[in-house]
Amino acid sequence: MSVPDPHQALEDLNDEALLPNPVKVRDMLFHAKLAPDQSLDMNRQFTEYQKHFGEALKLAKQILGTLARS
Repeated sequence: MSVPDPHQALEDLNDEALLPNPVKVRDMLFHAKLAPDQSLDMNRQFTEYQKHFGEALKLAKQILGTLARS
């Protein structure tokens, strides 16, 4: 399994407005060489990302469900 490229994920986000899956973001964090304090801060940010990703996914499913029923 290849490690996701954060630069490609950011480019995809800018080009297509797609959010990278939290699993890929977590893998990027695990493979980054961060100092302990940076790692802790990034983990806090990741937790927030995960929460918001879940909320966005829930909204997207509702919107797509409504569109599918139309």
